[in-house]
Amino acid sequence: MPRSHTDVPSVGPPPADPLWRAFGARLRHWRRRAGLTQAQLGAEIGYDHTAVSKLEHGARRTTPRIAERLDGLLGAGGELRTACLRAEEGDAGEWDRPAPAAPPAPPGPAGWARPPLPGGPAAPPSPLPPLAAGGPPRRLPDYGLLCPLHGAAGCAVPEAAELAALHAAFCAAAPDTAPPLDADTAHALTGLLAAHLRAGEAPAGPGTAAVEETLRAILRRLGGTTDARARQALARLAAEYAHAAGGLRMQHGRNATAMACFDRALTWSELADDPATQVAALSDMSTLARLDGDPAAALGYAREIARAAPGRHWAGAMSQIGQARAHALAGDVRATVRHIGRARLHLDHIGEHDETDAPWLSIASMRLRVESAAAAALRDASAAVGDHRLALRAVDAADTALRLLAPDQLPSTRLLFTIRMADCHLCAHDPRTAVELLAPVLDEATALPALARHELRGLRIRLGAHGLAVS
Repeated sequence: MPRSHTDVPSVGPPPADPLWRAFGARLRHWRRRAGLTQAQLGAEIGYDHTAVSKLEHGARRTTPRIAERLDGLLGAGGELRTACLRAEEGDAGEWDRPAPAAPPAPPGPAGWARPPLPGGPAAPPSPLPPLAAGGPPRRLPDYGLLCPLHGAAGCAVPEAAELAALHAAFCAAAPDTAPPLDADTAHALTGLLAAHLRAGEAPAGPGTAAVEETLRAILRRLGGTTDARARQALARLAAEYAHAAGGLRMQHGRNATAMACFDRALTWSELADDPATQVAALSDMSTLARLDGDPAAALGYAREIARAAPGRHWAGAMSQIGQARAHALAGDVRATVRHIGRARLHLDHIGEHDETDAPWLSIASMRLRVESAAAAALRDASAAVGDHRLALRAVDAADTALRLLAPDQLPSTRLLFTIRMADCHLCAHDPRTAVELLAPVLDEATALPALARHELRGLRIRLGAHGLAVS
């Protein structure tokens, strides 16, 4: 059994200073953006990978000269040297000086509060757009979102009328005079985002404007907050809103701006120590790289998933299945099959305890994610090498994913899976079944999401090669 804090002798490194943790967070962000591992970066500056890890966690200091070298290596534009100088000036090198009883968290770099997309001047909050049937959730977690104050323990969401008033007051408040983030407002903003995401499943969902308007209000407040707990809560809200904005943009085929949103979501989720949003953002970034036909970048993002949440089997499964899809895009059948097998092994170790990290997670939902991605990876590998046996395995995986999805659950996802199943049959040399599966999808879908349109384009190309066509 681990010893309590009072049992630990007072030796070893001092606790990480908030300013050095801020430096470490920026270093980790720029390293990941450059696509380097800790070992690779360490080799460039003469550090062991464990030293880089300590830097990123704020447990080790560095010098402005090293920070300047890191700036150049990672293309950080002087941000790391500035953060290093700020940390040096802030702690004065005196770890032994008694700390105040409740020291306020220092303001973060200006870049932390920068929105992912340009916006106009602050304006009065717009009325909330119509939400999905049933309105906001009654309790959190909901739709995969945790309360930034209460986490997996759960909490109640204000009624719809109160929620609208809390949202309007939050967006309208000037950052320098705004009251601290209270629990009701935190619950309202999280519940509102869950409602927006559920509404986004419908073809006539509210789009991104309402989500991004609230995100800008959160960032205005984040930039001026010095209370550590409120700052972490706001960073978590910013991460979730930025990830949602990216998902809605990706759904409408706006991939470049979606990537900007996911990149910022990654930064804020690191500041908030939110591994679930980190993993979700990296997974979506890997998807965007695949859509751009860049298997190397897709592979890099997928590998980073496991590093963002080490030791978590749910993250391991997401990482492995992302790597399988990247290898399939590159035509590497052996690696594709190997990583699918590893993803399924991770599934065997996922249990109820994992929901503490990822509230959207259940064994069934993770199996759905893995099997649907396995179907796509095997389908891509089959198309790349012309092996119909891989396509037959893809059909089995696609069938498993569809059976795990309830008939009235996630209609846009069902459309995507049905198109994927049709494509798997086509690659298995069964064009008749492919056309039969596809016909009702095209009849009912007036506006397919971007991912479904991408799959449909590939399917139509393969149908053309068989002398077939669909309208």
